[in-house]
Amino acid sequence: MKVLVIGGGAREHALCRALSLDPDVSALHCAPGNAGIADAAELHPVDALDGDAVAALAGRLEADLVVVGPEAPLVAGVADAVRAAGIPCFGPSREAARLEGSKAFAKEVMAAANVPTARSYVCTTPEEVDEALDAFGAPYVVKDDGLAAGKGVVVTADLEQAREHALACGRVVIEEYLDGPEVSLFAITDGETVLPLQPAQDFKRALDGDEGPNTGGMGAYSPLPWADPKLVDEVMDTVLQPTVDELRRRGTPFAGLLYAGLAITSRGVRVIEFNARFGDPETQVVLARLKTPLASVLLNAAKGTLADEPPLNWRGDSAVTVVIASRDYPATPRTGDPIGGLDEVAAQDAPHAYVLHAGTRREGDAIVSAGGRVLSVTATGEDLAQARDRAYAAVGRIRLDGSHHRTDIAAKAAGHS
Repeated sequence: MKVLVIGGGAREHALCRALSLDPDVSALHCAPGNAGIADAAELHPVDALDGDAVAALAGRLEADLVVVGPEAPLVAGVADAVRAAGIPCFGPSREAARLEGSKAFAKEVMAAANVPTARSYVCTTPEEVDEALDAFGAPYVVKDDGLAAGKGVVVTADLEQAREHALACGRVVIEEYLDGPEVSLFAITDGETVLPLQPAQDFKRALDGDEGPNTGGMGAYSPLPWADPKLVDEVMDTVLQPTVDELRRRGTPFAGLLYAGLAITSRGVRVIEFNARFGDPETQVVLARLKTPLASVLLNAAKGTLADEPPLNWRGDSAVTVVIASRDYPATPRTGDPIGGLDEVAAQDAPHAYVLHAGTRREGDAIVSAGGRVLSVTATGEDLAQARDRAYAAVGRIRLDGSHHRTDIAAKAAGHS
């Protein structure tokens, strides 16, 4: 099977790594990719938001499957263009990807499908914003209706800050605050059959102790030793299957990766948000634990034959990812700094720990930073404590001037395992 992955972050590096280990994959391509992905796949330049360009590239490469990684190309309809060219594509249509592209649309679908979520108001005027903030009180949860790369949500006790964010967004969803720990649960679906993956937890705040601004995610771990063993079944029954069924009923079936961001509240599981693609950095830990070869599962989802796929196999180990971010991330990150220590990790920590590239590029013989989140250092172990130790040992070998990372990823959970 020839596979083309679209995107250039650590999520796509994790996907390419998993696909490169699949004996069914005879050729692996990535566009545009990054300096690390180049070791696993052949890279091609492409505008990832241009559906015709992606479809043309897939045609030239005679790809049997295209996997669209990031949300922006999905919301732009890239998967539709690839399918229109007769090539199987893993990723929802533009219409179905509105589940991530519009928070208001997602709330409407959840209401129709009786999916448990936070009570909310959609606001477009300052008067509506003030009414909604007043109705819910602090802490205030304000979400930009559109895509914002994981940074469109403000949770604050400061009324002025909440109001300022709401007014800057245009159309905004204001909702009740959900207490309790957060869980990410991914499911692969062909629009009818739903195949859940293992749950993970990510860390959105920039600094230790969940302090600092929201980011795209600073680390993740899986499994969750503290979670109810019935959690996946419950979320399948109350969230994932009803949502997939509702979108099919509307004539816009969702085929691809459905990502439910959940809060385990005192009143039960509630959906915080849906995403229409693999999450970053949770993909890094979930795929590290997946034993089933990935390509056939994604192809069956793309072709509508997921019911033929046997249940997924999982390793009994644990995985931890620590994100190394560039100086000043998530504000205006500095780029162009050389990265050292990658060879040392490969020589001393493999196979239990490895580095997935997020924002990197090659300049001559050097690999330099090219984004806010630069690397995802990922490690596996018999339990979370061992995986954590291995991940941080590898992080300690990386040299990137001014970089920062959280030191408490999975620390609390490792005490449970």
